[in-house]
Amino acid sequence: MRSILIVNDDGIEADGLIRLAEIAKQLGEVWVVAPDGQRSAASHAITLHGTVDIYPHSFPVEGVRAFSCSGTPADCVRVGSLSIMPHKPDIVLSGINRGLNTATDIQYSGTAGAAFEGAFQGCLSIAVSEEVDSDGEVTAKYLPELLAELTEKMPGYGQIYNINIPGCPLSEFRGILRDRAVSHGMFYRDRYKKVTDLPGGGMRFEVDGVYNEECEPGTDFRAVVENYISVGIVNNLS
Repeated sequence: MRSILIVNDDGIEADGLIRLAEIAKQLGEVWVVAPDGQRSAASHAITLHGTVDIYPHSFPVEGVRAFSCSGTPADCVRVGSLSIMPHKPDIVLSGINRGLNTATDIQYSGTAGAAFEGAFQGCLSIAVSEEVDSDGEVTAKYLPELLAELTEKMPGYGQIYNINIPGCPLSEFRGILRDRAVSHGMFYRDRYKKVTDLPGGGMRFEVDGVYNEECEPGTDFRAVVENYISVGIVNNLS
């Protein structure tokens, strides 16, 4: 039986993590190591200066062994695969993220960062993300067969599969598009707005993104905008 490590960046209590574990049970033995809180936009960061604390954690999916981690999503993969599990997993699944990870947003994504760490550890690795306002219908119907398909073929060295699922109702869903290129665009064109002035001449800013749907045809971004599931291979730096 194949062993599967599931991680995320939304935290161990996240609904998407639980749903992914339910689906993954059909594919093998499931372990979960997930952050003890929100770690979105952690990218591929790992903890070098300091310690990482791991605790057993109750989990609502029968047969799944789960642990919370004080570190980043990539830490979860490293500690889980190198120390918690009895051997390296065959498959690393990262998600289901609350929010899409397409286009240039991939470089910031803790979901993708964890999957890249899984690939670095020699595991077949898949990042799964879903639109924030999704009711989960499309995911529930199509993700099981998609994972069964993708876990049969290892991508190239340093590569991950990246799945993005639109938030449309099932009645408006248009299908699955494979081999999507990574868009050069972005869902939110970031800018910063000043929140307040600080003592000593300082200033406090926060991100104030402007929503955008302009993107190239044939890309991950275009697919989800048009109510398709996007499947593509993303390269790590190596």
